[in-house]
Amino acid sequence: MKVERLAPVQTTLRPSNHPDLNGAWTPLYEEVDAFDLEVIEGVIPSDIDGVYLRNTENQVHEPLGKHHPFDADGMLHQISFRGGKADYRNRFIRTRGFVAEQEAGQSLWGGLMDGPGTSQRPGFGAHGGLKDSSSTDVVVHGGRVVSTFYQCGEAYLLNPETLEQDGIAGWAPLDGVSAHTKVDEATGEMLFFNYSKHAPYMHYGVVDRHGKLAHYVPVPLPGPRLPHDMAFTKNYSILNDLPVFWDPELLKRNIHVSRLHPGVPSRFAVIPRYGDTADIQWFEADPTYILHFLNAYEEGDEIVMDGYFQENPTPRPIEDAPEGYGHMMAFLDEHSFRPKLHRWRFNLNTGETQEQHLDERLLEFGMFNQRYAGKPYRYAYSTTTKPGWFLFNGFVKHDLQTGESWQITLPEGRYASEAPFVPRINAQDEDDGYLVSFIIDDHAGRSECVLIDCKKFEEGPVVRIALPHKISSGTHSVWADRAFIENGKLEA
Repeated sequence: MKVERLAPVQTTLRPSNHPDLNGAWTPLYEEVDAFDLEVIEGVIPSDIDGVYLRNTENQVHEPLGKHHPFDADGMLHQISFRGGKADYRNRFIRTRGFVAEQEAGQSLWGGLMDGPGTSQRPGFGAHGGLKDSSSTDVVVHGGRVVSTFYQCGEAYLLNPETLEQDGIAGWAPLDGVSAHTKVDEATGEMLFFNYSKHAPYMHYGVVDRHGKLAHYVPVPLPGPRLPHDMAFTKNYSILNDLPVFWDPELLKRNIHVSRLHPGVPSRFAVIPRYGDTADIQWFEADPTYILHFLNAYEEGDEIVMDGYFQENPTPRPIEDAPEGYGHMMAFLDEHSFRPKLHRWRFNLNTGETQEQHLDERLLEFGMFNQRYAGKPYRYAYSTTTKPGWFLFNGFVKHDLQTGESWQITLPEGRYASEAPFVPRINAQDEDDGYLVSFIIDDHAGRSECVLIDCKKFEEGPVVRIALPHKISSGTHSVWADRAFIENGKLEA
């Protein structure tokens, strides 16, 4: 393995006992290009051709107040597969906030757990007081990486092959872009939403495959809300208005505290892909909060949508957490907010909603074969987590047609990344491919990349590939076939 290191970034972070600044969350500051990665075990498949991109959150400067992992600066990690070989590179996303703090040599913005007045400069997005760290989500659209922030940031563009920075997306509207834009690989279009503290409180848009804003309409809500994800079918997009949102009275004092509002149902807005506000059809459902959806599709007069229903969306603090961190850790701990794989059915003729759990295990951060996005599909891949922590410790594959499932659990001290599906070249069916994931080995102090053959799921990785350093943990990832990067859509 040949490793080329870039000039170091400036950091002022001091050692602490913070749970999300140590262990698998230890920040990484090194940026490298690494070629011809070493194989620890197995053989790199020659039947995949593309890139795996995964974001992580790395706190660079000493926080002004309390640190939340979602405050940290975004860093993208990329592994490129071609011809049975693999290369790697990683880069901080040079957001305006990152550059400003490098120039100042310190933190300039407070974080999610800080009160008003902590930030030294005006913030970005729906919250208004946070730094847009572009650390939440990553997709590939129109031949470029689109990196986004969960509180509606500016949308940063990068080259998916080199991670060269291309600045802020020119199509991004004034109210920003939420994490979890959705790319329809069949058309090359990207669907997105944003939210804010001023009427109409939400917008929905479509960006064409060439990076032009092709559609943008208001989605009026009763007040400020905190949506995090969306779903789409071939003809419709599905947005949401959920009963966990900022307390209206505290918000008048610029205090951002979210809570569950009793008696308020979940609502879902179904809008034609290029529909207007008047075309929205609203559906009510059981109250919950939803971080992530899987897929959605049309079936007769119904829209079928799968995602993760939280049974306890506002959990009590974790009692044995390090002092001062119990509340934060509970809202990051799936064993506290209890997400279950769930299915909603919206009848477009009657306006009725039917819903049910598909599994009673605690699961989240699901992936599926993106060639089936917006279409009927059969296989889903979810993560499991370590109790009390925001750390992935395994995967579950579901056959949604038969109800069968298969599970992989990692040894203690090994933690995974969100794992997208990688179709084989000339794949013969939906699960003909691999899951790809970065693994943090906290005991050994190193990281690696693994590929799991989805046809032989419980056999575990077919290859383990050494990375040049131990990466930090984070949230989301994406796989992009090289042909899709080059063409902007799937070949017909």
